[in-house]
Amino acid sequence: MTAHSLRFAPLTQPAWRAGAIALGAVALLLAGCGDRKDKPATQTAAKVNKEEITVHQINQALDQQRGLAPAQAASAGGQILERLIDQELAVQKAGDQKLDRDPRVMQQIEATRREIISRAYLEKIGEGAPKPTPAEINAYYDAHPALFSQRRVYTLQEVDIEAPPERIDEIKKALVGARSFSDFVDYLKASKLKFTGAQAVRGAEQLPLANIDQFAAMKDGQAVFAQTPNGARVLGLVTSRSQPVGREAATAVVEQYLLNERKRKLIADDLRALRTAAKIEYVGDFAAHKPPEKPAPSPDAPPLTSIAPAPASGVLAAPQMEVAPIETPPASMPSNSTLDKGLKGMK
Repeated sequence: MTAHSLRFAPLTQPAWRAGAIALGAVALLLAGCGDRKDKPATQTAAKVNKEEITVHQINQALDQQRGLAPAQAASAGGQILERLIDQELAVQKAGDQKLDRDPRVMQQIEATRREIISRAYLEKIGEGAPKPTPAEINAYYDAHPALFSQRRVYTLQEVDIEAPPERIDEIKKALVGARSFSDFVDYLKASKLKFTGAQAVRGAEQLPLANIDQFAAMKDGQAVFAQTPNGARVLGLVTSRSQPVGREAATAVVEQYLLNERKRKLIADDLRALRTAAKIEYVGDFAAHKPPEKPAPSPDAPPLTSIAPAPASGVLAAPQMEVAPIETPPASMPSNSTLDKGLKGMK
């Protein structure tokens, strides 16, 4: 989950991966040997000149391949080993040429080191978040019927219009006064206004969390008009269908979502406390810089202005559930007969 719930990767390797790769490494090392019983267990998978590539390196790379089946671990491990060999050969050659002392390379290494260490600290802070109780999980489920018990799948339409600010009122009046969407499109063409259209199918959980209740309150055929930096946008609900998610199916998802939110809050609070306790001084070209102030959360949800497939950065995403696949038509301009319904909500 996009925008955004934090994901905390496990720090330990799954037992089956470690076992599979360890066995594969031992098999590689002992292949062709006459007496395998006398060979001790080793964590070395290969030697490249005088340097070793270990099973731990392979396991770390495997752990980044989420969803890998146990049966695929051995073959995937072999492919990773070959990539690590190529990498080690390049590293050794780069060392001979002293590329590791290149200022740009050193800066990148330092930046990566700082990122890894800071992420490890934040993950440690997040580990202090308490798991939600069954009562809290049930309360969240009951408080969000639009996500669960009354979940709907929406067919949404969006028309973006390029126009100067002085023509916005004119466009809105034309939309309200049009008898059909085809009439409104004819107006846009006759007025020499550029516009594009798209249609998408979204489940409730694919919408920004702040907008879900607003969508749930809309009826098929209703639309929203919004001004944009480049003109205006018409967002309408073409059709919707009910596809609820039961309490049992949602429990694990809600539990993880609430836990991630608690981790996110703990991390944000800790960083805020660190900033308060630290002496931070902006110098040079940044002497006049001021950190952006985060506005207080508003009880009113923002207007519906887009059918973007994923929430933008900083927009809280809803719990992501595995449900029946949603059939999504290609993003293109909807037909006039489909878009005509969009005028109902403007009357």
